[in-house]
Amino acid sequence: MFDKVRKIIDEQIKPALEAEGGFIELIEVKEDGKVLVRMGGACAACPMSQFTLKNFVEALLKEQIPEVKEVISVV
Repeated sequence: MFDKVRKIIDEQIKPALEAEGGFIELIEVKEDGKVLVRMGGACAACPMSQFTLKNFVEALLKEQIPEVKEVISVV
């Protein structure tokens, strides 16, 4: 599942965040379906970063990989 998640992040999510000055890094995909990521750049100080995480990153991953249960941002 790690490779599937990485592919979606690299091809669909990263370009959108980079266009706004932010970035996302895949840290870990746990067996229970939790995906750990690190967001930075403009995303680090953005008050909408939690919205982006849940309503863009998590929603897109869940839509394409049903095994994904939650996306969590770590520092």
